[in-house]
Amino acid sequence: MSRITVNLPQNSYNIAIAPGNLSQLGTQMQKLNLGNKVLVVSNPEIFDYYGDICVKSLEQAGFEVFSHLIPAGESYKHLGSIQQIYDTALTHRIERSSTLVALGGGVIGDMTGFASATWLRGVNFVQVPTSLLAMVDASVGGKTGVNHPQGKNLIGAFYQPKLVLIDPNVLKTLPVREFRAGMAEVIKYGIIWDKDLFEQLTAADDLSHLETITPELLETIITRSCQAKADVVSQDEKESGLRAILNYGHTIGHAVESLTNYEQLVHGEAVAIGMVAAGKIALSMGLWKTEEARLQDNLITKTGLPTVIPPQVSIEDILETIKSDKKVKAGKVRFILPTQIGKVFISDRVTPEIITQAMISDR
Repeated sequence: MSRITVNLPQNSYNIAIAPGNLSQLGTQMQKLNLGNKVLVVSNPEIFDYYGDICVKSLEQAGFEVFSHLIPAGESYKHLGSIQQIYDTALTHRIERSSTLVALGGGVIGDMTGFASATWLRGVNFVQVPTSLLAMVDASVGGKTGVNHPQGKNLIGAFYQPKLVLIDPNVLKTLPVREFRAGMAEVIKYGIIWDKDLFEQLTAADDLSHLETITPELLETIITRSCQAKADVVSQDEKESGLRAILNYGHTIGHAVESLTNYEQLVHGEAVAIGMVAAGKIALSMGLWKTEEARLQDNLITKTGLPTVIPPQVSIEDILETIKSDKKVKAGKVRFILPTQIGKVFISDRVTPEIITQAMISDR
């Protein structure tokens, strides 16, 4: 088992990574001296696959277990779904010593974390991610929340889990599209933090399917991505500085998601488009080289991810939408821009004219 620690001034926790980990959920949680009651939040499809093994593991460890299911999809990531979690928590008398377990992808993790942060002003929270994107990104770092009609993740809280438990075996039932979406975040870590990871990805022949990736490379993908996230979060828990680099590709990516009503693209696809756009902006500003931009874009293409903004999304609408982005500071939009593979910086000097010029080549 690989174990990575997210070191924080308060509330440090471990990321436990091992095949077969789902059956160890109860044992791992038992070590944390949590309360007796557990509410597992999931979606129907994931719960059909993995609900029994998680519930049995928890019950065998002595926990009293309840469940709450939310339909799959970003369109359900709103306050109405949180209200339903509260209702179930009230029905089963979930107390401050109780634990909410997120069994699912990033959407389930974000919502369960936000419900955990706000129910009774905070109950225990455990992440059991079942998608690659959630394993390498969404489950680590304590960002929780839901969407507002005017923007993604505008409502939320920083709230750290007690444990992140990752079982790579569950990726075998992950749809190909969702696997590729997770790879977008993996590529992101290579660009912003880990040049060696980027080079290993570049050396692979095909990254578009789980079946084409060796077990050794999959282990590298998960562990190095989690380590990168842990390194950054440990230095900046609440995004006062360094942590903002984790938003590489997300500024335009979030805008494209919002402007397509969270229906046309999954999150990782939008991030891929946003990374290509950020690379073009960096290139136009003379921050990195044409060859580096080409390497990034080729890697994204090799993973089977989109690189172009959908034709129905106008540049004007993107410029308007990013004004509501969470990363706006003192009225200025902050972009994460690469200077070389493995290094980025935060800039508030990207003007609408620069954005337009960089994106107009796609039109």
